[in-house]
Amino acid sequence: MQRNYMLRNFLKFLLVGLLAIGMIGIAAAEPQIKVVYDVSQGLDQASRALANARNELRAEPDTRIVIVTHGEGIRFLLAGAVDGRGRSFEAIVAALAAQGVEFRVCNNTLEGLNIAPSKVIAAAKIVPSGVAEVVRLQAREGYAYFQP
Repeated sequence: MQRNYMLRNFLKFLLVGLLAIGMIGIAAAEPQIKVVYDVSQGLDQASRALANARNELRAEPDTRIVIVTHGEGIRFLLAGAVDGRGRSFEAIVAALAAQGVEFRVCNNTLEGLNIAPSKVIAAAKIVPSGVAEVVRLQAREGYAYFQP
């Protein structure tokens, strides 16, 4: 009788201990970092955003980055765009896209500036509204907001 009582208590303590260890393991697991870059101010801001994305991925390789463009920010995602040093944005964007960075272009801006969707480089996806995309990623998908 005493032996059964001791065994039962031992099993209870063992179970509680295992559950506690499991909870510590769950609590220690950090969620993936997700960040949306809001680019709306032209080529200089785009260059900063690309450099920031490269640096972020060096520090936190598993980070999910979505670069959403609208207004003048779309210009670096158009065919033939070059940075201040004459380097093709398309090559830089393609390299980041290969690392998982996503690029999104505002269709409202394309229409407002009378730019054909065919001018947008292949690595970028057109979304109905850049502003709405930024808000959606923050509100519904838990992305942190960053404006380079």
